[in-house]
Amino acid sequence: MKLIKLTAISAAVLASTAALAADPVIVVDDNAAVAYEVEPVAVAYQAEPASYAYNANAGVVSNTTGAVVGGTKGFFSKVVNPASVSAEVGTLGYGANIGWSMNEKTELQAGWAGGDVADLFGGDFDADDVNYDVDADFSNPYLGVQLRPTGNWFTVGAGIIVPDNDFDVTANSKGGTYKINDVSYNADDVGTLQGTMEHRNKLAPYATIGFRPNITNNFGLFGEIGAAYMGKTDATVNATDPENVVRVSNGVTDIPSGLNAGQVAKLAEQELEDKDWLEWLPIVKVGATYRF
Repeated sequence: MKLIKLTAISAAVLASTAALAADPVIVVDDNAAVAYEVEPVAVAYQAEPASYAYNANAGVVSNTTGAVVGGTKGFFSKVVNPASVSAEVGTLGYGANIGWSMNEKTELQAGWAGGDVADLFGGDFDADDVNYDVDADFSNPYLGVQLRPTGNWFTVGAGIIVPDNDFDVTANSKGGTYKINDVSYNADDVGTLQGTMEHRNKLAPYATIGFRPNITNNFGLFGEIGAAYMGKTDATVNATDPENVVRVSNGVTDIPSGLNAGQVAKLAEQELEDKDWLEWLPIVKVGATYRF
């Protein structure tokens, strides 16, 4: 509507100007008529600013697919193409890991170690006065970071283990007795004491220090020491004949204890839990690394 009005006004002004230019103006002064030729007058019209300016890019979404795809390719390239693979043996078991280099001093590692490594801990241990043979079945997947803070062979590691370690234990009698809580119970009456143990932590934090020298451009060796916090111990101990009445030895003769074999097994179970064997699991491992 404004455009129509502006057009009409402009046309009227131009028409008036043309009329003034074509006809002379007659002025009467003291009864004398004088005719004057009027020169055309130029009229400048200033249009009102338009209320709308067209933007060719308005409403157009820029294409960011290239940037997103490029970043995603870089991420998956690191995940699919690891920087190294390693084989290891140590107190966590026999295993391997793969590593991704984040930068020159940082490497992300994911690995697994396990198997029967009880012999690495001596194959037996003492809980107070009772000696136990132990058979272990380890499974320790882990995720961690290896740092080279000084940029050379020295390394610092930290991460999380997801332990699933089973321990089977068998008590060994000594001198024909099991000495539990300073009381010597007749081993023949108690029978065989066998049980299991496991640690309570479902996630076990660990830390290590070590060295990783490169032998060639692609091949290297490593060694690490440290510890993982596995948590308190849950134990279960059972006797061969839990209802059998047990005698105790006073060093001269055997007298009734008032307990059966099952109750003695529970006392041994409590000693095992109080022992908290391997609450802090020592980490000692060596291995070899191949870098791509």
